[in-house]
Amino acid sequence: MAEAPVPTPYPDVNAVLALLHDGVRDILGSRFVGLYLYGSLAGGEFDPGSSDIAFLVVTAEEVPAELLPALEAMHARIASSGLPYSDYLEGSYISRAALRRYDPGMARHPTIGTDWPFKFGYHDPSWVLNRHLIREQGVTLAGPPPATLIDPISPDDLRATVRDLLINRWAEELQHADWLRLRYYQAFAILTMCRALYLLETGRLVPKPVAAAWAQERLEPRWAALVARALEWRYDHAPGDMSETLAFIRYTVECARDWPGSPGMD
Repeated sequence: MAEAPVPTPYPDVNAVLALLHDGVRDILGSRFVGLYLYGSLAGGEFDPGSSDIAFLVVTAEEVPAELLPALEAMHARIASSGLPYSDYLEGSYISRAALRRYDPGMARHPTIGTDWPFKFGYHDPSWVLNRHLIREQGVTLAGPPPATLIDPISPDDLRATVRDLLINRWAEELQHADWLRLRYYQAFAILTMCRALYLLETGRLVPKPVAAAWAQERLEPRWAALVARALEWRYDHAPGDMSETLAFIRYTVECARDWPGSPGMD
């Protein structure tokens, strides 16, 4: 059982993670398998001003219903602790069997986020990408190496997943785009599109800043300029015009529909 005594370079983040680690081990007991970080903290792109703390708890079996109130109360205690980042936790509790590979029939798990309370939530196909990140880059706070818990995911499987997300989920988002009114959310969407285009082109999943730099160099000037603005909008919660952002999402969705092939970078 490997453990990371100082899992991140951020002492305030580590203090919150210590509460989470001790809490889940105390509640789950022998059902606890491991605790892992993914997302920006694992990829080296954590932004203290905007990033969340993405975590995964792996359990030996599905969490019994009688333990859910204790986990909910633990998260409430962390959120009310007054510690910096105490309300930045975003993660899920997944059994060892369900974690092995993504199965939409085994995709409802206890989860908590910065925008939603502790509850059961559905994991959409983006969890194929999350599994890949956890397997290849995840930070182990406790438990076996994540590569022993998750099957390898090929570049073609990553491409197929991002195409599915773009053609279905993001095309649907275009029909209900009011949530993009704030520039902060536009930045999220634009940088996510950069990451998707990079993955389609290379078969590799990289941090958003890396994909943004690539997009600024490779895409048409109008999109490169939009990406540059998105990097400035990550802390901007003011409303802004959505037209260019929506156009870029449509462009990326069309690239996914036209795949295989280059995402039209001339």
